[in-house]
Amino acid sequence: MLLDRLEIINEEFYTDRVTPEAMDLLLADAWRHFGTHFTRYNFGVYDDEIRRVLPLRVAVQDFKLSKSQRRIIRKNSHLETTVRPIELTQETHDLVARHKQRFKFAVPRSIFTFLSNDPANTPGTAYEIRVTENGKLLAASFFDIGITAVSSIYGIFDPEVTSRSLGIFTMLKEIEFASEHGMEHYYPGYAYEGESFYDYKKRFAALETFDWNGNWIPAKPLT
Repeated sequence: MLLDRLEIINEEFYTDRVTPEAMDLLLADAWRHFGTHFTRYNFGVYDDEIRRVLPLRVAVQDFKLSKSQRRIIRKNSHLETTVRPIELTQETHDLVARHKQRFKFAVPRSIFTFLSNDPANTPGTAYEIRVTENGKLLAASFFDIGITAVSSIYGIFDPEVTSRSLGIFTMLKEIEFASEHGMEHYYPGYAYEGESFYDYKKRFAALETFDWNGNWIPAKPLT
């Protein structure tokens, strides 16, 4: 099927302020943001191929841990986790620098690729999860908070402890936060049709995907 026969969506806007109610509406219409830059698009280039973009979300109250996710929780149960409004520290920036070593392509320049200069309040309310061991920061993730939804912005972890799956661990903690606060949906971000680096986002129960016609439809999670 030729791309010029399909409706191609590629939209963007900038704003310094989004209310929690508006954040819910934007997320439900497949918008994502990098700082104050909001964008949505239904096709992207991955591995030199044009792929359909798959916005994803989890129905929080229907979510159940898989066996592998339970193992990740148990493996990291001794770690200290803190949830708070985003407060970037030198330790955060140092962890970003270590995390960047994982990438060969599309290496982020800094955490401000994803966050604004006032990330706890701009463009909307956002929190972070910090994971520490004996006072050392091992992982952190940042997420938007609406009225009925939580949306992952970005996650970082120390590549020296990759075997602990701390990226998945912080996502599970974000879902836990959403559940404890009565949220309806958790948005882990985009993936692609077909296999890609982002397939870890497809491994959550109660998964839904956006059809680019305004509808969220059930999707079978990867095992």
